[in-house]
Amino acid sequence: MAFRVKGPLSSRFPKFDLYLVTDRSQTGGRDLVWVIEQALEGGVRAVQLREKDLGGRELFLLAEKVRRLCERYQASLFVNDRIDVALGVDADGVQLGTASMPVGAARELVGEKKLIGVSTHSVGEAKEAEQAGADFILFGPVYYTPSKALYGKPQGLGLLKEVVEKISLPVYAIGGIKVENIAKVKETGVRGVALISAVLSAADPLAATRDILAVLKG
Repeated sequence: MAFRVKGPLSSRFPKFDLYLVTDRSQTGGRDLVWVIEQALEGGVRAVQLREKDLGGRELFLLAEKVRRLCERYQASLFVNDRIDVALGVDADGVQLGTASMPVGAARELVGEKKLIGVSTHSVGEAKEAEQAGADFILFGPVYYTPSKALYGKPQGLGLLKEVVEKISLPVYAIGGIKVENIAKVKETGVRGVALISAVLSAADPLAATRDILAVLKG
């Protein structure tokens, strides 16, 4: 079963199935840039730089390195929340949360060509993001995962499917996504999956990425 393609086929339509979200605390002490390159070598074509504890200068310098890597592998780079950093490194888009700048204001800053993703945790939030002009939605946490525990209990596959059916935008599942449960997640009709630890914490990030993509494309 292939992923459902939802939304207009415009220049802003996301062209990736696997969305890697960074968290350098989950690399087991390995250099984050090295792990990202392993994932890109394995086939990742979209990276969200999400390092919320870094100051502006540190995040910008890291974003420059990741941007160069993404260009080498023809992958898209998104910066979480920090529109200034995204514009500074000419990222492909930004990822906003419910406490971030409103989508409309972000669009005025990033322009019409860049993608805006919005992280949501309920059907209502997903609908609001769609109406505000987001290009794609992250919904979760689908399963329990420590990194998303503060956003509440797992939403489950039932709510994920409801979001997919009620939202015309591409929807990406996030939260506890692993190679073992991707097949079930795909059955909801999502556009793709976003994940962190399944790649960043893997003993072999390159092999883990290839295994995940094999299931995604199967």
